[in-house]
Amino acid sequence: MNEYKQQNIVVAGPDTISITIEWVMTEIMKHPNIMKEVHKELEKVVGRNTQVEEYHTPKLHYLNAVVKETLRLHPVGPILIPHRSSESCIVGGYTIPKDTNVHVNVWAIQRDPEIWENPLEFKPERFLSGTGKSDCSGNDFTYMPFGSGRRVCAGISLVERMLPHVLASMLHLFEWRLPEGTDLDLTEKFGIVMKKATPLIAIPVPRWIADSRDQYTKERLDAINNEFKLYRFHTKLNCAYACPKGLSTEKR
Repeated sequence: MNEYKQQNIVVAGPDTISITIEWVMTEIMKHPNIMKEVHKELEKVVGRNTQVEEYHTPKLHYLNAVVKETLRLHPVGPILIPHRSSESCIVGGYTIPKDTNVHVNVWAIQRDPEIWENPLEFKPERFLSGTGKSDCSGNDFTYMPFGSGRRVCAGISLVERMLPHVLASMLHLFEWRLPEGTDLDLTEKFGIVMKKATPLIAIPVPRWIADSRDQYTKERLDAINNEFKLYRFHTKLNCAYACPKGLSTEKR
């Protein structure tokens, strides 16, 4: 890997991964049935008494489909990185002069009702094997959250490995719930990267406690929150961490 690609991964990688984690968690929390399916898969593949390891992630087919569906609805780079035409060419009947800056609106392509059935519906099943929509490397021009061709995102392999692993670890250990009296906001903040307009705040509840009772009283949730420090999804990490008492943590 050359120095240029290494610099791109270091600069762009952490921010885009954290933004995607926030969007995935938002969609999963909005759809409790999907969270249950992810938990079922984690119990089957990983097991209750085992930590998530890297070799587990390729077997987590449903979780990977959830990630891909999130990247379809909420691509981190909605118009990708600008390109420049090296020669004059004709695309779709339009003449593109040499040295033209070209922006590809993947946000619109991946929500096009002529391409996608019920495009605004969050449906991970679109990306399960046999559907023909499982490749995010840019070979399918209807789905290219990382771009395509020689200028495809340099960090695509990093995202494919790191993102499912982080999400699997978070979801394997905890149920994630909203603070009392709050609602999920899926409003997007448009820019070079597509962030949530309102950062996500989530309460981690240890799964093995959560499984024992379907509902929690306010007192029980307060007791759990006293045992686990809650960090807000913020602009640098966009990720909630739960840390037991007694462990040293860096303040954010």
